[in-house]
Amino acid sequence: MVLLNNPFGFINHPKSIDFDALLMYFSTKKMNRQSISFTKPNDDWLKEMVASQEYSSKSELVNDLIRQARKQQSQIDWINSKLQRAEKSGYTDLNQSEILAESKAKISG
Repeated sequence: MVLLNNPFGFINHPKSIDFDALLMYFSTKKMNRQSISFTKPNDDWLKEMVASQEYSSKSELVNDLIRQARKQQSQIDWINSKLQRAEKSGYTDLNQSEILAESKAKISG
């Protein structure tokens, strides 16, 4: 069986799908089901996004929003760690050009 180059690996002809492979693929993508409530404005917005075909379901949209929030939190955590490190390193009386020269000297060795 020759498969087309596709991300799923279960299409062997443009109009033919290996359903066993399809079921196996999606069974590995297990998601936990949750029941959550939305305010009316949020639910209306979710429905609008799905209706506009931006997303195929509310679930897909909520998962995308969570991924974005997690990425943003990761970036915030990274910035905070850099700020804490900078604060712990102390203060300096050097001006901007002196700090730059000192940094270049450290890099050069």
